[in-house]
Order: sequence, then C-alpha cells, then structure tokens
Amino acid sequence: MKRLATILLAALAGMAPAQTYQPPQHTRPVPLVARGSDAELMQLADQGGAIEHDRSAAWLLAEHRRLATTLARLQPQRKGMVDAYVVAVALDSDPVFGREAREAAKVLGRRYGAEGRTIVLAGTDGAADSAFAMGSPANIEMALARVAETMDPAEDVLVLYTTSHGARYGIVYNDGDQGFGAISPTRLWSTMSQLGIRNRLIMISACYAGVFVPLLSNDTTAIVTAASASKTSFGCQADNDWTFFGDALINHALRKPQPLAAAADEAVRTIAGWEREGKLDPSDPQVSIGPGAAVWLAALDARAPKVASAPVGRPANAVLETAGTNNN
Repeated sequence: MKRLATILLAALAGMAPAQTYQPPQHTRPVPLVARGSDAELMQLADQGGAIEHDRSAAWLLAEHRRLATTLARLQPQRKGMVDAYVVAVALDSDPVFGREAREAAKVLGRRYGAEGRTIVLAGTDGAADSAFAMGSPANIEMALARVAETMDPAEDVLVLYTTSHGARYGIVYNDGDQGFGAISPTRLWSTMSQLGIRNRLIMISACYAGVFVPLLSNDTTAIVTAASASKTSFGCQADNDWTFFGDALINHALRKPQPLAAAADEAVRTIAGWEREGKLDPSDPQVSIGPGAAVWLAALDARAPKVASAPVGRPANAVLETAGTNNN
C-alpha cells in the first residue's frame, strides 16, 4: 500500500505543470545611485560607469565568452560599398527591452543589408536566459571598438539602436539587481570620436533621450530619439513587446520601403496619435539629419527591401487599454 502511494505521488508530480521562467527582477535600490547627487550621477554617466556586484566568477567568464563570440562573428567591410554595421542594445534586463533589441536587429539588418554585420547585446526576451552578452556600458564600448576596427570609416556606417530607461543625464543600464550604470551624451560622443566612427545613424528609445541630440548632431550623423531632453516616453512595461518608439519607428515605419526621414516623420505622427488617445503628455521625439548624412543614407535606403515586412508582437499602444501607462 505504501509503495502504491509512492507511485501515485510520483505520477502526480510528473503531471504538475513545469515551472515558468522568471526573468531577472529589480528588487533593490540602485547602490550609490539612489543616494547620489545630480553632479555625481552625471559624473558616473560621463565615465560610462557601471557597478557590478554579486557576480560569480563563472558568470563573468560566461559573459566574456558571450561577448567574444558575438564580436568574433562580425564580417569585414566590402571595398567600394557602403556597409552598415548594426548594433542593437537593450541596457535594461526587463524583457520588453530584450525583445525590442532583438527584433530591431532583424529589421535594421534586413533593411540595410547588414547580415553578418549585426551585433545584439541584450538580456532575456522573457522566455529564457539570454544567449547574448548584456548591454552594459563596457560591452557597448567594446562592440563599438570592434565595429571601428572592422569598418572603413570613410564609407561605412554605424547603425546604433539602444532601448532602456532614461534619465536627464543619459541612458540607464540596469541588469536585475546585479548591474547598474549609465552612459551620457558626452561619453557616447567621446567614445565614437576616439574610435573614428564618423557616419552614424543613432536611434535612442528612452525617456529624456533628446539630451543626446545637441552633442551628437553633426554633418555626417542622423539621430532619432523617443523624447526631447525634458520629456518622458512610453510603453516600457516589462511584459510589452515594444516601447511606443520602437513599435512606431522599427516595427512599422522602417519596415516600409521609404527613406529614413519619411520613416521618422511617420513614427513621430504615430506616437503623437497614441499619446492623444491615451491623454498622455507628448514625448516630443527628436529628429536631426546632417546634410552629409544624406549621402550615405541614400545609398543605404536604396538597398532597402522593396516590399514591407509585417509588424510582429503585441502593439505598444495596447497598453492604453489598461490602467496606468509606464514611462521609459
């Protein structure tokens, strides 16, 4: 009888549903950052600083291998052709950012013919631990350095897409309770300048992302941000598939065979419509396209697929049907 009971219990245990995956959670105040002054936080962001703690040696080795594998796969540039090098980054481990960065890499890689020249840095997509290295400040800089040594700066283009939470001092890095940091406009500008990356298409999905526009705008740079320097953006709930900006620009406008300027204009109008629908304070996305950028943009846009691809995922504005719309 006892043996029969044991067998029945084992059978019932086998019938129990498998435990679902639990993404990293943000449960603690950010060390130092929570107590830092505005000046101290700006200094941290200007230095591309990050705080990593409670990391095991095995995790650090695995992270190193993830990054090394990704960077080693980058294909060389082709002489006489404007090659795009796509770097798609989620700086926060909430799954919405991981999902957005992955799909942005696919859309931008397809649009700009960057197969083999695309780097993804991102945490989980919500289904399992990530196979990619995380979008930490240090990992981003190493990815940019790898692009710089591979591209021809005279003819090739960096296409950088970042998605995360934002602050008035820059974009924020937050990997669960273990990784914290930030990248300021000064840090991103100085990194790309030191590396000699001149031709740049930069897209930043984050609150206050407009703080990057004044310093990064120049003749050979195109930059599109989710918000102005003083405004928040929307759609960053962890269970979303897209932020408002990512859905409007990447998932819709840039899937179509239209120039970047037209795609950015469409995205701005789409976001404004969603914000009016939700009675939200306008995020005021920013668009700046330097005159010299028009040359390489024309070459890249001419290469874009002639047929639009279909949007994927849950629409970002579906969140308006629920109470409380989170900001990035």
